[in-house]
Amino acid sequence: MAKRVFFSFHYQDVIDFRANVVRNHWLLKPDRESAGFFDASIWEEAQKKGDLALKRLINNGLSYTSNTCVLIGSRTFDRRWVAYEIMKSLECNNHIFGVHINSIKGKDGQTKTNGLNPLDYLGYSYSSNGKTLHLHDLIEGKWIEYPDLNGWSVKEVEEIYRNKIYKLSQSYTTYDWVANDGYNNFSSWLK
Repeated sequence: MAKRVFFSFHYQDVIDFRANVVRNHWLLKPDRESAGFFDASIWEEAQKKGDLALKRLINNGLSYTSNTCVLIGSRTFDRRWVAYEIMKSLECNNHIFGVHINSIKGKDGQTKTNGLNPLDYLGYSYSSNGKTLHLHDLIEGKWIEYPDLNGWSVKEVEEIYRNKIYKLSQSYTTYDWVANDGYNNFSSWLK
């Protein structure tokens, strides 16, 4: 059965066409089932309406999805709302994975060097008592408390996992659209 996928991306990568290659590759498949997914992503229109409206739009966009695919372009790692989409996906217990898209030729016919992975710049930790998950953002080489979403209660974790910050990239896989043949393998990256 096809999965509902939320795509997180920097809007510039839509303009450059790279994000569209991944999001619309299902159009070249025989049907939605063989593609393995439905696109549940949103557009940045709500930015004009303010932070709260954008958070609501993202939260609604994530509803009924089980996967979040982070399309990694040149500046994706430092986009505030991409970070929020990733952290909210973590809270929703979505399967998160990254896909480097700079190896896809843009509308200019050129490829780019891979951008930095946003999953390297976002993290989580467990409290001293192991019952709360805290969110973190890596800014200028220092971990700070993530500003746009609070942590939440979790089933108590063992003491060895407490008071350490784990990068999301330690828990979630990143692929390259071209090198890992995303056209043929995307559905196998879903859970």
